[in-house]
Amino acid sequence: MSLFKSKEAPVAKSQGELDTDEIMRKYDQESNIRIWEGIPKVVIAAVMVVFSVWCLGMTLFSTDQAESRLARFVAFIIIVGYLMYPARKTKLKPNHIPWYDLVIMVAGAAAFFYFSLNCKEILLMGTRIGAVEVILGVVGILAVFELCRRCVGLPILLVVTALMVYALSFQMGRSGDIVNSVSNVVQKLFYTSSGILGTPTNVCYTYIVLFIIFGAFLERTGIANFFISFANRLAGWSSGGAAKVSVISSALCGMVSGSSVGNTVTTGSVTIPMMKKTGYRPEFAGAVEAASSTGGQIMPPIMGAAAFLMAEYMGIPYIEVAAIAIVPALLYFAGIFFSVHLEAKKTGLKGIPREMLPKWGWLGKNCYLVIPLVLLVWLVAANVFTMAMSAAISIFAAFVIGYIHFIQTNWESRAEGQSFASVFVESSKTALWTCCDAFAAGAKNSISVAIACAMAGMIAGCITITGLASTLINVIVSASGEVMLIGLILTMLCCIVLGMGVPTTANYCIMAATCAPILMQLGVPLVCAHFFVFYFGILADITPPVALAAFAGAAIAKADAMRTAFNASRLAIAAYIVPFIFAFYPVMIMQGDPLPVWHYGINIVMALFGLFGVAGGLCGYFRGRINVALRVVMVVAGVCVMLPITDFASIASVGSNLVGFALIALVLAYQHFRGAGSDDQGSSHHDVAGATA
Repeated sequence: MSLFKSKEAPVAKSQGELDTDEIMRKYDQESNIRIWEGIPKVVIAAVMVVFSVWCLGMTLFSTDQAESRLARFVAFIIIVGYLMYPARKTKLKPNHIPWYDLVIMVAGAAAFFYFSLNCKEILLMGTRIGAVEVILGVVGILAVFELCRRCVGLPILLVVTALMVYALSFQMGRSGDIVNSVSNVVQKLFYTSSGILGTPTNVCYTYIVLFIIFGAFLERTGIANFFISFANRLAGWSSGGAAKVSVISSALCGMVSGSSVGNTVTTGSVTIPMMKKTGYRPEFAGAVEAASSTGGQIMPPIMGAAAFLMAEYMGIPYIEVAAIAIVPALLYFAGIFFSVHLEAKKTGLKGIPREMLPKWGWLGKNCYLVIPLVLLVWLVAANVFTMAMSAAISIFAAFVIGYIHFIQTNWESRAEGQSFASVFVESSKTALWTCCDAFAAGAKNSISVAIACAMAGMIAGCITITGLASTLINVIVSASGEVMLIGLILTMLCCIVLGMGVPTTANYCIMAATCAPILMQLGVPLVCAHFFVFYFGILADITPPVALAAFAGAAIAKADAMRTAFNASRLAIAAYIVPFIFAFYPVMIMQGDPLPVWHYGINIVMALFGLFGVAGGLCGYFRGRINVALRVVMVVAGVCVMLPITDFASIASVGSNLVGFALIALVLAYQHFRGAGSDDQGSSHHDVAGATA
């Protein structure tokens, strides 16, 4: 959707036309923005551009004390946040901001500016801060809370509120003095690096904002259209090709966008109608897009910018994070691919006619659009510059590539007799406005992430104040009876609840602070624990009952929301299984004692075969429909085959794999020899038109 809404005369929409802006506003909290028109629109856009440029400059060149820089950063986030986000979604008036929003904005920003200007003195006070500092701290915290409600949502706000109440009660129990208790909590959460200005906000300011700006530039260079065209050419011709196009394009676009819901709406507005036209059920089409867009958040090398954050938290090189994520991502999308292929065979769907697909020549001519992305990965992996400098260089590269793309596009579509000079001038204007729009969009997209990171910092601060981490660990360990599987299930449920409606990067910050320590206490290795909680935090976007990405996909597909969510969860079944596997078998993601390359290769092939069995069982089809009993056998056998083999000489290690492999082979042989595939209940010979009808 456009960054700044305008109140234009309503345009009559055809019955099939989608209002993607309305869908975004309904399911994506970040899209609930004010309406600015005319001169105010230009002024607000200029403020957003200046904010992005300021973040870029300060990150690269500022040498101020960390607390001072971060306090200024949050102050500016509050200013741009209240300029963009209204208190309510409905009844928005153009160019209107209520007086109380201005009061909250000024008061909240002033509190952080005060800390920034008096940073050294306040830090020297320690816990002996005065009444003025306490009052300003409370005002600043409340301003962050309200902005969180507007742009992130209630789930994380309720969690932080509960933790703050618990922290105050804990302090009251120790001191018995409410004034001292409030002072201590405020000092910890507002004036130290253990609260709002903690690691999540620091990483957001230092890295994430720059990568968000980079993503905004990429989106405006035409890379999303290139990804969709590439996916069409690659898989569009095959059986049920429209869904496979959705899987590939959403994985590539979602990797950069950092928003499951946003990517579902943007790419889904193209792919979901295409899937419906080729015969897919509406709830299945919406589910494919939602599951694929959510999977884009775990797709290396960018992982919605979370890869850089994970490297910081785990203390390992970025390139190692990206390498570890390859196998789980491969299994995730392979599972979806198997499901959509079997669904296409089940309903007799064909692919997109080859003459309607993009030409390889066009793709080759435009492949330079991926240069900024490749450059970023190379710079970060090679460790030539700092991560911030690498992002800045990549932003500049994205601008240059976009400039070239505009010149190419305008030259190819030029009017007869139009000179290159006029095309160059026109392209320069387009590039300049696009640059400003990208900076403004980067600033807007940074607001919710920064606020969520601030809330994540407060979660960590409250846990530190109360020692809740050890208490929570003890509760879960006791509830699980020290049985790792039960502990993993309980942690999974915590991650899904805490991850509801939270942006990808902030989602990981919360999981790393709250849930990862639980798993490490249960004996799960550091990297496996962090990947486990990150995956299940992301899966909140497609897991009922709060599955915002699936609901957005359902709105585009005009399907039942809950059925779409359950379909999305079924398609993404690999993401519910694989984290448990690498928690028990760290070798799956190259942790623990290294194994020969061929050993990894065999385990990956076996996992793919197991996923095929699981997908066939859940879909209920292979060369014909499979009855319920055989479907259960396929699913159980598939999971057995997916378990990694740690010692090929041990019967205990390979036993489950052999049994699972044999069961799947028997089911497939039974389906083949009974001849069910010859007629497929009359559906296998249906053409696309028949399936659609």
